[in-house]
Amino acid sequence: MKIFATIRFYWGAFIISFNTAVFMIPALMLFGKYKSTIVHHINSLTLFMMGGKLARTGTMDTDADMYVMNHQGIVDIIGLEALQNNHVRWVAKKELFDALWFGNLLRHGEMISLDRANKAGLIKLIKDVKISKESLHRPVAIFPEGTRTDKQTLLPFKQGTKIIANRLGLKVQPIVITGSKWVLNEHDKTAHSGTVHYKFLATINIENTDEKWFEVLREDMQKAIDDELSNHSRSR
Repeated sequence: MKIFATIRFYWGAFIISFNTAVFMIPALMLFGKYKSTIVHHINSLTLFMMGGKLARTGTMDTDADMYVMNHQGIVDIIGLEALQNNHVRWVAKKELFDALWFGNLLRHGEMISLDRANKAGLIKLIKDVKISKESLHRPVAIFPEGTRTDKQTLLPFKQGTKIIANRLGLKVQPIVITGSKWVLNEHDKTAHSGTVHYKFLATINIENTDEKWFEVLREDMQKAIDDELSNHSRSR
């Protein structure tokens, strides 16, 4: 019944906010040396308390500089952090850094702020990704669609991702996420117990690939999304 799914949604939203404010932010402030491990374990706890599980297909390339993913909601991030402990640095819109709790989380986690309203935002993003690669030695995670969607078809990818990868000669691994909006759907405010699936596709080395690599990457991700739906009844 939808009433129970709605109750579960608000329970999930509470768990995410509570664990972030009470456990994750203070732990990051006190034990900054262990940022990745803190984020990994608390997100694992959060997903468990929401009734979510994880499954993976393929292997996460720990040598990749950038992970490119489709995006449905916050569970995409929670699940990937719970799945691995690779000290990922997320790209998030500037408005999220201004939020009370999640802004503190992003700042203390040293995530990357993107000001989409500023023409200089892309220049800053290139500099931040370069620092992440060369100085911090942390891979960057980005949603090239630029926003959440509840549709099965990928939105057009923002060209900024392609420009950054080409400029810096990155190794890019696409990841297809399905099932996260079943666990927590931010569009219709429902939630269920379920499994979030992460499918790791082949890494692309920008320095040794065709100039159409970005368009091919989107096509490959869409094929994987469609395959998940037609063969496993899992929507994105």
